[in-house]
Amino acid sequence: MNILFIGDIFGSPGRKIIQEELPRLKEEFSADITIANGENVAHGKGITEKTALPLFDAGIDVFTSGNHLWDKRESLDYLKIEKRIIKPLNAMAKTIGHDRFFKTAPNGEKLAIICLIGQAFMPPIDSPLNTLEKILPEIRKETNNILVDFHAEATAEKRAIGYYFDGRISALIGTHTHIQTADEEILPNGSGYITDVGMTGPHDSVIGMKKEIILEKMTTGMPQKFDVADDGLQINAVFLKIDEKTGKTLEIKRIRRKY
Repeated sequence: MNILFIGDIFGSPGRKIIQEELPRLKEEFSADITIANGENVAHGKGITEKTALPLFDAGIDVFTSGNHLWDKRESLDYLKIEKRIIKPLNAMAKTIGHDRFFKTAPNGEKLAIICLIGQAFMPPIDSPLNTLEKILPEIRKETNNILVDFHAEATAEKRAIGYYFDGRISALIGTHTHIQTADEEILPNGSGYITDVGMTGPHDSVIGMKKEIILEKMTTGMPQKFDVADDGLQINAVFLKIDEKTGKTLEIKRIRRKY
């Protein structure tokens, strides 16, 4: 099973580059399933029906998310019905959205997609370790192929969760910091891992926002209205090849393309 995971798609520049380039990227890597983190799709915060549908049409099969999923109030009704956008599994039970998605590859094999939010330097959230530990036996009744997007700030927390579930999930893909890390690997028991897959969108920026605005705020201390940057378009992603019978990762490749 070939999986393409696209790093956090940021605002209209990120949407633009995905709509233009994703079909070619999927063909290059013979992707069976394409996943993207979509919590920043709508002008850098949240995801709406208007911003999601063209990306589904471009070839994304499912969106994972994070702490900004619910930032656009107009999206809440859509999140109730759109099963291809998943909320973090360890969010409060009453938060809007679906907490897992199963996608069947062309060969009939099934992949479970889950996302979690970290606890370090993040808003209060249930333990990602305990939450996944509790639900994993149920998921494994459906499939051994399990991909986890761990949306977290601290690299140590991501490494720890990766090692804890090594061999019990197919891969742990880190998101949230928008900076791609150069540590993709297969952990000792067969799980693919990268601390952060990075951001898809305007990299001539401060994690997606216009750098001039951020520097003005830093040097003056005055409130500023953040705005999405336009330049330095990149796609940051990872490619994974998974053995469908064992659920282990056979190959992981970091992707960084400039446009």
